[in-house]
Amino acid sequence: MWSESQIEDYLKSNLKASRFNHILGVRDTAEKLAKLYNCNVHKARMAALIHDCAKNMKDEDIISIIKEKGFNLREEDLLAPYLLHGLAGAIIAEDTMDIKDKEILNAAIYHTTGKKDMSVLEKIIYLADYIEPSRDFEGVDALRQAAFKDLDEGILKAFDNTICYVVARGQYLHKDTVEARNYMLLSQK
Repeated sequence: MWSESQIEDYLKSNLKASRFNHILGVRDTAEKLAKLYNCNVHKARMAALIHDCAKNMKDEDIISIIKEKGFNLREEDLLAPYLLHGLAGAIIAEDTMDIKDKEILNAAIYHTTGKKDMSVLEKIIYLADYIEPSRDFEGVDALRQAAFKDLDEGILKAFDNTICYVVARGQYLHKDTVEARNYMLLSQK
């Protein structure tokens, strides 16, 4: 497995500076959340570093990487290919950076949509991506407070915000996000 500095060098070479800075913000936020919620800090840092490593790639290149690895893409995946950079990033992390830990890879895969029954690490990376310090949108401060008060409350608020944002723009709402939100609602009862 590559060291953090090797991954950072790869990211600097393959991403825009603004994306690299975002990733460092996600890493630092993920570390704080991991400490707060008794999650493996090393895994949180690694997942944060790789989560957007394919972000600046073209949709067709992302789809090609995924298909070459043998994944079958669903119709909804092709309707929102920009959400697939997490899966492509996990493939790059596994094949290029020799990261084999499924928890780390899954946290990268699901940081864009979420999924039913998310692990603590998956929730942390989803939220850290959403609330890292450079994020600036209406409601982000309340979301940050929720995330550091109660992980499940934070993730539910993030899903609600994402769903409202996507619907307001008339964009395709991925099934995994809806299922993740509904799962969280049912598990809280």
